[in-house]
Amino acid sequence: MSEALRPSAMPVSSPTAEDERFQIDILQGVSRTFALTIPVLPPALCRAIGNAYLLCRIADTIEDDAGLDLAAKQRYSDWFLGTVLGEREAVAFAAELAPRLAPHATAAERELIANTPRVIRITRDLAPDQIAALARCVRVMSDGMVHYQGQETLDGLPDQRAMDRYCYYVAGVVGEMLTALFCHHCPELEPQRERLMKLGISFGQGLQMTNILKDIWEDRARGACWLPRSAFEARGIRLSTLTAGHGGEAFAEGLRGLVGIAHGHLRNALDYTLAIPARERGLRKFCLWALGMAVLTLRRIDARPHFRSGQEVKISRRSVKLTLASTTLAAGSDAALRGLFALASTGLPQDRVTPTGPTYIEGMEARHGA
Repeated sequence: MSEALRPSAMPVSSPTAEDERFQIDILQGVSRTFALTIPVLPPALCRAIGNAYLLCRIADTIEDDAGLDLAAKQRYSDWFLGTVLGEREAVAFAAELAPRLAPHATAAERELIANTPRVIRITRDLAPDQIAALARCVRVMSDGMVHYQGQETLDGLPDQRAMDRYCYYVAGVVGEMLTALFCHHCPELEPQRERLMKLGISFGQGLQMTNILKDIWEDRARGACWLPRSAFEARGIRLSTLTAGHGGEAFAEGLRGLVGIAHGHLRNALDYTLAIPARERGLRKFCLWALGMAVLTLRRIDARPHFRSGQEVKISRRSVKLTLASTTLAAGSDAALRGLFALASTGLPQDRVTPTGPTYIEGMEARHGA
């Protein structure tokens, strides 16, 4: 990690009890999934990862705001990173940005931006290595999202490599951050750090690809498509002309190919989870719950490739409860977890995916001195 991303020595006030309560409460408003999974972590990790999610959500809110032009988004992203590092003022950031948010921002997003100083006070109270991991994630994610601003199109991304790159910026880097936080919490993982970093990127991509496939038609409704164009052009499909439920068998074949790639990434996610010591049940459950819900979602997509909305392939509450219960019971047994995964993924197409580092961002890393 470069010194540029090490915590600053600028003094900040300590977080209050109200700040801590805000972090817990706002998670319920901005993410039901993470509000469910984060509390199973050990207390210190729960606090750090809850804070990390809120930082990412603030960065995402900036990039998604339709009322900000590219220059404004870059300015606020840079300013926000400075607040994470303790180099710039969070109060002024919140006071200026909150009133500028576009009407489509949710009430929870508005509340989060307005209370950025609360979030940052907790960030600055974390261990230096934790702050460094969070700052790097925010910086890479923000740079990546800015890179894709103005590139949203119904034609999709050029190819699978371009999809991999997009998934890294929005999810793979989170896998790296979580790995750094896990290693900080459990030094026993340190000898496996390099392998886990690669598996963590793959884990993130598996989850992100699942979301992309589930949300195809909702994304298209707002003018975006994150599918790899080449996978469909090879089958005579032009993505920009598609309408929900009318892609035909050629589209279904292309979709199943992507399900297979996502499935391959989720198999890497299982390897990642099993590398965590069995005694760290909270860490394992945090990973397993996300993994289990993703596998079941892929099953729904594979079974209904002509779905018209994400709601049609959304897993039921009963399935969520069953996933949580079964993985919790099996969390301490590698054999049981492999058996559960095999059962849940039976019949899914699969591509073997070799986990690798994000070589395509080396130029960006060099520009920032990382």
